[in-house]
Amino acid sequence: MTFWFIQIPGWLLFIYLVATQCTAAVSYAFAERHGFQETAGEITEVGVAFFKGFAFADLVFYVPLLGAGLAAHALGAAWAPLVIGGALCVTIYWPIVCLRMALAARDAPGWHLKDEKLYWIILVPITLWAGAGLVIVSA
Repeated sequence: MTFWFIQIPGWLLFIYLVATQCTAAVSYAFAERHGFQETAGEITEVGVAFFKGFAFADLVFYVPLLGAGLAAHALGAAWAPLVIGGALCVTIYWPIVCLRMALAARDAPGWHLKDEKLYWIILVPITLWAGAGLVIVSA
């Protein structure tokens, strides 16, 4: 049970990140056109810069770490808890940053995040899953 609790949501998150964040790191305009990222009209140029930074960090660090951690966990590698644990720590961290940023920017001039509720619907469960997964792999 705990194996699948980590693997199924983990690989779904991995695929989601490849489709949304990694494409935004390569071409924010492409991701914006396909609804994967917000426009500057919604979140200002500073918000776009912030999201581009997260997308780039996801591309070069987080997504490879998550993929390696999930693969190591699936294969039962001796070093799996270290790698998947690191990935889960990042998975807890970034949704908290994004949710707090959305709250802090809510009344900022030019900030009109139309899908703020969607952030809560997606990011809170991801954070809770990663926290529970971290407890599981640390046990």
